[in-house]
Amino acid sequence: MIQYISNSNAKYSHLQGIRLALAGGCRWIQLRMKDCAAEEIIPVAKQVKELCRDYGAKFVIDDNVEIAKLLDLDGVHLGKNDMPVAEARILLGENKIIGGTANTFEDVERIYQDGADYIGCGPFRFTTTKKRLAPILGLEGYRSITSRMKSAGIDIPMVAIGGIKAGDIKDIMQTGVDGIALSGSVLNAENPVEEMKRIIKICENEKQY
Repeated sequence: MIQYISNSNAKYSHLQGIRLALAGGCRWIQLRMKDCAAEEIIPVAKQVKELCRDYGAKFVIDDNVEIAKLLDLDGVHLGKNDMPVAEARILLGENKIIGGTANTFEDVERIYQDGADYIGCGPFRFTTTKKRLAPILGLEGYRSITSRMKSAGIDIPMVAIGGIKAGDIKDIMQTGVDGIALSGSVLNAENPVEEMKRIIKICENEKQY
């Protein structure tokens, strides 16, 4: 289970980065254009939707429930300060994917009870992608949260997120999470397509992705 979260750098736009991730084998995309107006996001989202359809990939958009509904996307990922999961479910319906961001077990519990389909949990380490970074979890943080989930009977896919690199994946996957989300480690690689392929192979060795 690998999600590519879009970003841009001096070399690649959001759309170009997504195209490279898909070419490398990723089949779950999150378009994350923070601080951009809907007028900027919608044309890109339309192109990403077409790309994901061609590759047979799932496509969720960060934060923006309205655009997810307008363009009939696969779903939305909601941050801690975004629309509540339960409210988004009413607007999008039962068949859409809704993910939520967690940093603590209490976040996980709330998101699970609200009816999310998956949880993005982090950050694993410091990352420049987020402006307001929650406390860093590290391996012990994931072990603690997954252990408490098991004890509480909470069964929901959890994806580790935040500053993850290829060399971290083996240890992270052994904490009990179900997958990983990546951004800069792919986009900033010398060859993003080959880096995504390498990451997928590592995940395959640890757990069916």
